[in-house]
Amino acid sequence: MTSGAPCARDGSYQLVCTGCGLRLVDDGTVLECPACADGSLLRTDYGSLRFKPEPGASGIFRYGFWLPACREVPGSSAPHVFRSERLAMAVGLSDLWISFSGFWPERNCRMESGTFKELEAYSVLARVPEGAGTMVVASAGNTAAAFLSACRNFPFPCVLVVPESALPALNGLPGTGSCARVIALKGADYNQAIAYSKRIIELSPEFFAEGGVRNVGRRDGLATVTLAAYEAMGRLPDYYVQAVGSGAGAIATYEAATRIARSATTATTALPRLILCQNTAFAPIHDLWNHKTPHSFSAPPPPTEVYAPELVNSAPPYWAHGGIRDILTRTRGDVLTAGRRAADEAAAAFEELEGVDIERPAAVALACLRQAVAVRRIPRDARVLLNVTGGGRRRIHASTVSRRHQHPPIRLVSMESDPEAVMSRTASRR
Repeated sequence: MTSGAPCARDGSYQLVCTGCGLRLVDDGTVLECPACADGSLLRTDYGSLRFKPEPGASGIFRYGFWLPACREVPGSSAPHVFRSERLAMAVGLSDLWISFSGFWPERNCRMESGTFKELEAYSVLARVPEGAGTMVVASAGNTAAAFLSACRNFPFPCVLVVPESALPALNGLPGTGSCARVIALKGADYNQAIAYSKRIIELSPEFFAEGGVRNVGRRDGLATVTLAAYEAMGRLPDYYVQAVGSGAGAIATYEAATRIARSATTATTALPRLILCQNTAFAPIHDLWNHKTPHSFSAPPPPTEVYAPELVNSAPPYWAHGGIRDILTRTRGDVLTAGRRAADEAAAAFEELEGVDIERPAAVALACLRQAVAVRRIPRDARVLLNVTGGGRRRIHASTVSRRHQHPPIRLVSMESDPEAVMSRTASRR
């Protein structure tokens, strides 16, 4: 891989449809199987079967042997994985490991957006070919912040569409020097941001969708959480706990674990049981898994009524081949929920015991972990990996990372605004 170079696919991997098994050559933008019309996810099939980190590479590109990348984008940070003592004791576990993604300079974790979304942003940018056009990314906030940060290090044109409620996630984050443009929608939610992004894509062949959970670059970037944990732990965990909205990170974990299990260097072939976590106020994956709702998804409540709005996704890939139902079934997993009070208490406990603030989705995950241990759903002697998907934001605001950058350029428009006029005015302001 070369930094900033045009993509030249070297045949080190192929894309495989989880539905029909069709194999495809990747051009860096493929999101779906041309032969299937059922939404089956694509997966990467790498020629390399060995887990062999690259010592000379930085950040997530230490695991470049299992990334669909044709370049190394500078500036990424790998998660910090460590064995907890104080929090483990408080939760009631004897072997708790934490994968922390965020801003924690003392632990050499420097994700300037404060979340693990940077793992996917850097991987997506490493996959996409230069000259492909302008990538359109719909985000609840954290993904937009991650792309703003990553696009300072690799100048690929992006349009980031977010609801107005997501703007606090962008405050104080590096935006100058980034080629990404932000369109914020007044009074919108995440699903309306997705719909508006599709309208932009329809304007011209210049625009193409980043793809969300369907982008193998996104999932394989998120899979570095599992790869870094395996390197630190020397084996796969018994249980993996994470808060989810679309479920991309959980699917990525399953895919990474299956690659590790096939690796000649693995110490165990047992896949971790996935414990996925959602807001009590809106938990479509939980309700489907526990047969509380029919096949369709319900409309989400307003963001103000949900503890962690980042987890609100009304159309996660639950039924798709390779999607959430499949991975929960194959790992004998489960889905739990946590409310505002339990999550707030979990966030306070993490900061007191581990020394860093965490984001609300991570607090939901910790609250669900405490609940699972308390009712013996997770044995106290199990080896558990908790994915803390965001944290250290107060450190960001207090650090020179925040002070040396102005706010990113943001255009605030109504949902009824004509996308063509909005994009024309946005481009003219740059």
